[in-house]
Amino acid sequence: MSKSAEIIPFNPLDKKNLGASVAEALVSQPVHQLGGLTTFFGSGIYAIYYRGPHVAYGPVSKPNQADKDNPTIPIYVGKAVPQGARKGKVIPAPTKSKALFGRLQEHAESIQATDTLDISDFTCRYLVVDEIWIPLGESLMIAKFSPLWNLVVEGFGNHDPGSGRYNGLRPRWDAMHPGRSWAMKCRQREESQSDIAREVGSYLAANAPPETPHFIGRQDL
Repeated sequence: MSKSAEIIPFNPLDKKNLGASVAEALVSQPVHQLGGLTTFFGSGIYAIYYRGPHVAYGPVSKPNQADKDNPTIPIYVGKAVPQGARKGKVIPAPTKSKALFGRLQEHAESIQATDTLDISDFTCRYLVVDEIWIPLGESLMIAKFSPLWNLVVEGFGNHDPGSGRYNGLRPRWDAMHPGRSWAMKCRQREESQSDIAREVGSYLAANAPPETPHFIGRQDL
C-alpha cells in the first residue's frame, strides 16, 4: 500500500508567502515609461522592462514587445530604501521619502548616457511598500525572473565611487553600454562587448523565463 503524499497546510504568515504577496503586488502595478516619470513620494521596489532592438537582449525584449502595456520579463529589479535606513538610523514613513522616484531617475539617466540604448524602449513598474518588506520582495523578484542586469551584465545600479577610487574595474554594464562619465574613469575590463553578449546568449539559453509573471496561486514561487 503506497503512502499518501504529505499535505503541507498553507500558512499565509510564512515568510515566503508574505514576500510573494509583495512581489505579486509589484507585477500587478501599472506600467510607466521610465523616461517620463513625474515626481512621487515613497520607498519600495521596482522592475524595469526592455522592449528595444538590442540583439543580445532579444529573448527578453520580444515577449515585452508583444504587449507593450503589460511587459512580463524585467531586465532589472531593484529597491529604494529611505535615506538613513542602511545605517540603522530612524527612518521616515515610506510616503515621506522620494527614494523610489530618485532611484528610477538615476537609472533613466544611466540609460540616456549611452548610445547603445534608447530610453523610449524602457518601461517600469514600482511599488511603494513599508521598508520591512522591501528586501524580501526584491529577492523573490530576482529569484523568479533572474534579471540580466542583476545577474550577468552587472553594475547598472552602481554609483560613482568618487575621486581616488577609480582604480577598480569598470562595471560590466558600462563595458557593454559605455557612456557614464564616472565609469569611463575606471580601469577597462578584459571582456569586450562581444564577450559579454556571448555570455548573455549562453545565460538566456540556459535560463528559460518563468511560465507566468505572477506569484500568487503557484507553489513554485
